[in-house]
Amino acid sequence: MRGGVREIVIDTETTGLDPNDGHRIVEIACIELMHHVPTGRKFHRYVNPGRDMPADALAVHGITAEFLKSQPPFGAIVEELAAFIGGDRLVIHNAEFDLAFLNAELARLDRPALACPFVDTLAVARRRFPAAPNSLDALCRRFAIDLAVRDKHGADIDCGLLAKVYVELLGGRQPGLDFAAEGADGMALALPQDRPRREPRPHAPSLEELAAHQAMLATIKTPLWLAA
Repeated sequence: MRGGVREIVIDTETTGLDPNDGHRIVEIACIELMHHVPTGRKFHRYVNPGRDMPADALAVHGITAEFLKSQPPFGAIVEELAAFIGGDRLVIHNAEFDLAFLNAELARLDRPALACPFVDTLAVARRRFPAAPNSLDALCRRFAIDLAVRDKHGADIDCGLLAKVYVELLGGRQPGLDFAAEGADGMALALPQDRPRREPRPHAPSLEELAAHQAMLATIKTPLWLAA
């Protein structure tokens, strides 16, 4: 779970549960992490799926077909998305779902499937809490992460919550070692710690210390630093 320095938390919203049934991505969001801490860099786009919005999907995320008509298709954002992700590790809750949709969209454009390494936080949570619910909502409640912003599912909001859950699944921040401050949008931002200034301490040896050191060296027979 330690791995590389840069990771990308990613989440999607869709028109349904299975891309093989013609369902499409309608929203995608990514958050950049460095050393497991959000940097403030994000990628967030709504996507025109070129189809209707089923009522059950609308009830989950509230994204209407009318709104999506003015949004770009996936093909128009794919280069920007690929550049943001790079080849870095993805952090996904229920990776099978999101990767299936992302790879289906890529296949429609005759592009190769994602080859990035990934962490499935749902699988990690199931190993840690095998007898407990492990939805994103349930994990937020378990780790006392505020869910007030989550009226409905949304890729951007869910990415922010998942970034916090991910830190907790890794073991959480140690008390007194919290190197992140919270920004105006509620996301943790990496900032330097405020520390009181300390005057430099003298390190040069005194004349007495130098004399004692030379006397000690004189007692050493065949020192290693003089060996041939």
